[in-house]
Amino acid sequence: MPPIELFLKQLALVILVGGLIGAEREYFNKSAGFRTIILICLGSYLFTIFSISISGSTNDRIASNIVTGIGFIGAGVIYKDENRINGITTAATIWATAALGMGIASGLYNLVLISTGVILASLLLLTKLERFIDTLNQSRVYKIISPYKEELLTQYEERFRVYKLRYKRIKQTKIGENIIGTWQVLGPEKAHKLFVDSILHDSSVKEFEF
Repeated sequence: MPPIELFLKQLALVILVGGLIGAEREYFNKSAGFRTIILICLGSYLFTIFSISISGSTNDRIASNIVTGIGFIGAGVIYKDENRINGITTAATIWATAALGMGIASGLYNLVLISTGVILASLLLLTKLERFIDTLNQSRVYKIISPYKEELLTQYEERFRVYKLRYKRIKQTKIGENIIGTWQVLGPEKAHKLFVDSILHDSSVKEFEF
């Protein structure tokens, strides 16, 4: 157990580091927010301190079990929303924050502070770059229901080609007098918008999911 003065200083650093990262997650309304990130940083710090106190040195087994345990927490914030996986960034943030708590307990303060800066820069500054990249190539699922007509789905696919969208027909179904087509489509955001506008103004389309 470190001297009480050192313990309080380390505890303050845990709250500072966890609070800064948690505030960013809370601001963007993520599933693991301000309190959760602080507790994760504190938990990994305490487990490491207890490990050192019990064995007299850093116990690699306890450290590896911290990583494993944090992995379960991270997995809990990952979920699938339609055709996209969400929560991976938050899970990675939880994992990295646990490492910071272990670093504080080991006295690696400079590394912890530099790493905190890198994590915050990745979360805040790279978001705009990520959004820009996303506009260049988006994956969407389109479902169109129209009165049955010969080669109608092929005509929609020709429209994909006109807007330079790459597509894969996932499913086609005929129910009564209607034909239903579902596609996985890749392409720039602008091209998707043009395609969606064209379908929304097509009077022959009965239903359109996009």
